[in-house]
Amino acid sequence: MHVGEVRERALDGGVRSLRDAELLSILLPPRYAIAHAEKILAERPLPQLIGETIHGLAVHVPERSALAVAAVLELTCRLTREQAFGLAVHRPDRAARYLTQRYLSRTQEVMGALYVDARSRIVAEAEHFRGVASRAAVCPSVVLRAALARGTPSFLVFHTHPSGDPTPSAEDLAFTRRLAEGASLVGLHLCDHLIIGGPERWVSLRSEGAW
Repeated sequence: MHVGEVRERALDGGVRSLRDAELLSILLPPRYAIAHAEKILAERPLPQLIGETIHGLAVHVPERSALAVAAVLELTCRLTREQAFGLAVHRPDRAARYLTQRYLSRTQEVMGALYVDARSRIVAEAEHFRGVASRAAVCPSVVLRAALARGTPSFLVFHTHPSGDPTPSAEDLAFTRRLAEGASLVGLHLCDHLIIGGPERWVSLRSEGAW
């Protein structure tokens, strides 16, 4: 199918009628747009495009097109973030679904926290680390100070495993225990620590009895 046909279908029936690859193809140069879009999605399922760099996208498409795709993905992330405030994350699956949409990155580990009120509704969030920092290098006081500054009684921490395997490491477990102990000392509550490996691939350390 040529991208011109895709655009006609979108104009006639709306963009909701298009497949993921067809939606992506609209942002690409017309020639071979569908083929390029399908190749990108074959290597990176749609949720894994979140956090992809412009240079990473430009492997298959011109830099200008990669920039357009990256901009749309960033707008999507920001919209998701705006809609999340007030979202109740008392169940780990709800929090994991939101975090997968927001933070899943193919190449970098991200560690952060959701700060919640007494009814487990998100009132703030923060990305504290991005890169290859190990749990041993992360100081719990950074998260605790952020919670105290925001005046929230509880918080949920998370980090991503770009490998796709959400199995916790010994460092993950040790960090979580230190964080839970520190939170208790200053009158805060650690709701959970979620490890996000990918869509439907996540682990709740509270459910695993880590502390």
